[in-house]
Amino acid sequence: MSKAHPPELKKYMDKRLNLKLNGGRQVCGVLRGFDPFMNLVMDECMEETKQGEKHSIGMVVVRGNSIVLLESLDRV
Repeated sequence: MSKAHPPELKKYMDKRLNLKLNGGRQVCGVLRGFDPFMNLVMDECMEETKQGEKHSIGMVVVRGNSIVLLESLDRV
């Protein structure tokens, strides 16, 4: 079994990211850490619901296999 290679996310550290997750969820926050499986630690997170409501959810860990799209909102 091959080892997982760490994702190239160092340039996104401490930058604001928008994540689209499976299940139609969307989260926006600051990337604070990641691991080889692309699990992300996001700080100052806001979750946007399908109805357009925004909820502050603080610091969260997003499991890598639930990420559909990652978008940088800050200049990299």
